[in-house]
Amino acid sequence: MAARASWKGHLKVGDLVCGVGLYTAVSTSDRISFNIINRKTGHRVERQFVDSENGKPVERDDQVKGYQLDNGEYIVIEGDEIAGVMPQSDKVLNVQNFVPYNEINKLYFDRPYYLAPAGEDDEEALGLIARAMHDQKVAAIAEAVLFRRNRTVLIRPQDDYVVATTLSFDYEVRKPDTVFKDIPEMKFDNEMLELAGHIIGTKKGAFNPQEYDDRYETALSELVKAKIDGRELPRAKPKPQGKVIDLMDALRQSAKLSAKPPGSKRAASGQPKAS
Repeated sequence: MAARASWKGHLKVGDLVCGVGLYTAVSTSDRISFNIINRKTGHRVERQFVDSENGKPVERDDQVKGYQLDNGEYIVIEGDEIAGVMPQSDKVLNVQNFVPYNEINKLYFDRPYYLAPAGEDDEEALGLIARAMHDQKVAAIAEAVLFRRNRTVLIRPQDDYVVATTLSFDYEVRKPDTVFKDIPEMKFDNEMLELAGHIIGTKKGAFNPQEYDDRYETALSELVKAKIDGRELPRAKPKPQGKVIDLMDALRQSAKLSAKPPGSKRAASGQPKAS
């Protein structure tokens, strides 16, 4: 089944315009999902909005948005009032500038999409833009109204396709000093750094998403299958409780466990050894 575009419009770079579509690159639709049911009847439970004071159901026509004030009271915001301030979409990803890709803080990345040409007539233009960005090692910063909100979008070539990632606004990203301001500066001696470097060196590899399993989803699947088949339900094995040791001892023990057998390339490369 062919993928359906979540959004269709035009990519505009100066006077160069081509039709494009955004396709969701990440989806949770394949995850196991549950409904809430009544244990006694086995029927599905429906959600109902009730008044927090009198507990009575509130009809849909009487449900409105409200902004809570400091005194606990609410200002009612009507749907047409929100629509009146909502940005108007012109269906254009308007490129503002190009920035070196390695200078972009990935903390601002929100949601990825595939950016594809809308038709055969648009393939050459989008391919040209992608190739030029690849050669210049830059990404495009564009603005657009997507899904009823104005968004900033990062557009970059990746392998043989183009990725468009919505970016969080600066006010949405928490500043690191809210978490790290009370952590003092630390100094480490050479032995600790060498041991840590050795451990990292023995575990170097390449990023391969296929190697990482969603163990929770797998466990849920096994649980559902066991319930259907009437088998004994699987149980997670308890993790062994390790004893608490200091940082240096932990580094030395980890280095011993990760050491390569004698005669291997790593053992002969002059890597520091655990004492």
